[in-house]
Amino acid sequence: MTFDATKIRKDFPILGREIRPGIPLVYLDSTATTQKPVSILTAMDEFYKNNNANIHRGVHTLAEESTMLYEQARQRVADFIHAASSSEIVFTRNATESINLVAHTWARANMQSGDVVILTEMEHHSNLVPWQQLSAERGIKLEFIPVTNDGLLDLEAYQSILKKEPKLVSFCGMSNVLGTINPAGEIIRLAHHAGALVLMDGAQSVPHLPVDVRALDVDFLVFSAHKMLGPTGIGVLFARSDLLESMPAFLGGGDMIKTVHLRSFLPNDIPHKFEAGTPAIAEAVGFNAALDYLDQLGMESVAAHEQEIVSYALERLAEIPGVKVLGPGAEKKGGVAAFTLEGVHPHDVAQILDHYGVAVRAGHHCAQPLHEKFGITASTRASFYIYNIKEEVDKLVAGLYQVKKIFN
Repeated sequence: MTFDATKIRKDFPILGREIRPGIPLVYLDSTATTQKPVSILTAMDEFYKNNNANIHRGVHTLAEESTMLYEQARQRVADFIHAASSSEIVFTRNATESINLVAHTWARANMQSGDVVILTEMEHHSNLVPWQQLSAERGIKLEFIPVTNDGLLDLEAYQSILKKEPKLVSFCGMSNVLGTINPAGEIIRLAHHAGALVLMDGAQSVPHLPVDVRALDVDFLVFSAHKMLGPTGIGVLFARSDLLESMPAFLGGGDMIKTVHLRSFLPNDIPHKFEAGTPAIAEAVGFNAALDYLDQLGMESVAAHEQEIVSYALERLAEIPGVKVLGPGAEKKGGVAAFTLEGVHPHDVAQILDHYGVAVRAGHHCAQPLHEKFGITASTRASFYIYNIKEEVDKLVAGLYQVKKIFN
């Protein structure tokens, strides 16, 4: 499929919506969640119409078809991130649950008081709070890679912190606020050299960049379907098979067991021992279709398009007096432009932009410590994906001039 954003937009019904009569939707909030093309909606609809049944436990035709579709989706995810086996793919509700799974199983089985976890100052709350909870419970120590004034990780400071002999380094592949694309390969290599395992929060990087878990040599990777064209309610934990084998089960119940007696149970094989109860079957079908769509585009093309759009956005935003964009320049940034507008609260900016049909996000974007680092309480964030075009950036800029006019 040749990458043509104007043509791609026709696959997304919601992009044809008018927010008010004569005011078309300009959707610039894909970092929060992406819109869905017809092929994903159709795949899930067809599943419910023709195949719907519970998986793994039935021998009738519908159960076998549902099981096949669910496991095909697992294999599809494994192929997408170049995992060695589909058994290294655990389906969860979202990236947040995936991080919590690691914290509740691997970390609680392997960490004790005084052990060190290294995080970064740019982490989403999902990659902060589970480790803060573990710190309060077990007395583990949290260390943080600083963020420089230009929105990059201070790798010299990181190498110094590694001397504390951490058990785990957990970091985001790409910041959901700054858009910073972190040097994942180098971070992982240095962590392994120091004897630590590595968890990468790929919620922003996997949907936007080619990711190869074997080339990266990462131990854990987490991401969510809804940020990459797929449905809500399904996410992924990738972990090396030897780690999954050694980790205790997470939730107890059906399907995560081989046998159960009144006073004991034997857990199922991986990855099923981490998937208790009825999973998100239709969502897995939709996820499979989303990965097909992205593969047809090519992740290199996806990344190149976002680079083009964010470069244009930064140029246009720089024209507006009082606008300050957070994070590095376009060459080190994904499709995210978070900014402040002098004298106007981000929520007011977002509300006025919505009047002109422009959907952006306002707040701390689940990264409150990062905003504190830069001395602000909130920012306005425009974020881009495969269906965004330069004309939408122009509408964002026109809307910001209207904001300035109203407040001046």
